[in-house]
Amino acid sequence: MAVAKAAFGLLGLCAAQQAGKMVNEASPPMPLTHCTKAGGCTQEQLSVTIDANWRWVHDVNGWENCFTDGNWSDRFCPDGTSCASKCALEGIDAAGYSKTYGIEPVNGGIELKFVSPGGNVGSRVYLMDGDESYKVFKLKNREFTFDVDVSTLACGLNGALYFVEMDAHGDKGKGNNQAGAKYGTGYCDAQCPHDVKWQAGEANVDGQHGMCCFEMDIWEANSRATAFTPHPCSVHGAYRCNGTACGDGATGERYMGVCDKDGCDFNAWRLGDTTNFGAGPEFAVNSLKPITVVTQFLTANGTDQGELSEIRRFFVQDSKVIGNGNATIPGIKGDSITDEFCSAQKAVFQDPDDHKAKGGLKQMGEALDRGLVLALSLWDDGATEMRWLDSSFPFSERGDGRPGVARGPCSSSDNSPKFLRIEHATASVKYTNIKYGEIGSTTSSGGRRLQETMTMLM
Repeated sequence: MAVAKAAFGLLGLCAAQQAGKMVNEASPPMPLTHCTKAGGCTQEQLSVTIDANWRWVHDVNGWENCFTDGNWSDRFCPDGTSCASKCALEGIDAAGYSKTYGIEPVNGGIELKFVSPGGNVGSRVYLMDGDESYKVFKLKNREFTFDVDVSTLACGLNGALYFVEMDAHGDKGKGNNQAGAKYGTGYCDAQCPHDVKWQAGEANVDGQHGMCCFEMDIWEANSRATAFTPHPCSVHGAYRCNGTACGDGATGERYMGVCDKDGCDFNAWRLGDTTNFGAGPEFAVNSLKPITVVTQFLTANGTDQGELSEIRRFFVQDSKVIGNGNATIPGIKGDSITDEFCSAQKAVFQDPDDHKAKGGLKQMGEALDRGLVLALSLWDDGATEMRWLDSSFPFSERGDGRPGVARGPCSSSDNSPKFLRIEHATASVKYTNIKYGEIGSTTSSGGRRLQETMTMLM
């Protein structure tokens, strides 16, 4: 179960809709590699942009803040429409990305620092395709591969790489949105987050609306636990919700909204395989070293036109192919995500099967056909302290009780943002060597296709 990737920045400089003119945007570079089995791999030189929630917003004719410390300006933002017309979202130069937000280019990708030199906490960036639009991926019957280093991420932190059905242009042209993708607007996810400041061209000044859309969590992890999770929805594209459609847990309507908030998570520890992933050489995948993560979106008939039937995962580390964890809890079988696996897991864990209710993998496959935007983030969790990922969750239950409650080895005693921001301020995550392409095209070891190796292992 994923929770909203909220902005936890300390600067109080958030949100806006017009495009600022005071600072030229200098998005950090991010290479991307596209592969085919016949033609090999070619690299594109792209970049990332930080989400609008982290940016400085000011009045269009000056320097006065439109949003400060969680509050909208009474002068510029009496309502969402006028706020969007009177406030500008500012660019960020290279020094700002580095010192203010802790986002650094590294060889083959980027590093996201948990607490930046300027005091900002966490970040979320999107992969761009040129200066004015996000890169849109269509991954059904394809695979997606990347290298990641989570060695410094303690319990309670989450380095997340995932896809969401954002508008490619960041809703530019809707309402008063003249900023668009270049300035990180248009975010949505399956949690229907209410903290998205700019929604469909206007400011969310009353905080009542959320932004919902399909979400495919490829990687949510720290050094102790990891999960990957599809979250289907009953709506297409970014959907601005209000009331029951948002599925807010606080109102008891979690399973009444338009998106599957729990998703169908594959967390090896939760499924009984406690030796697949962890911090040290005793684990099959040692999180203290860089990891290559491969995710394949397989169709029922092996063609682009077939329905999504399976999401398969394997790893490469030290030139060794490592299979995904395998479920050992009675009543659940498998080492990949299928509709059968999802329904079995929901039944054994006594969780509502909202994944099936929202259309399961078929619906997720249709979203993969329409195209999704890549998000990369590092965050802590003030709502649940990330217990849903690495500890016992729900709070009220012990990990040695009902199956599925234990999500990881963390005690949760040190998962609070207050503790993490002091004791683990130097933590960071590195995302590098991102590749996508035909099944079996993005990885090799000693000249041999890793997919062929995996076939022999299965």
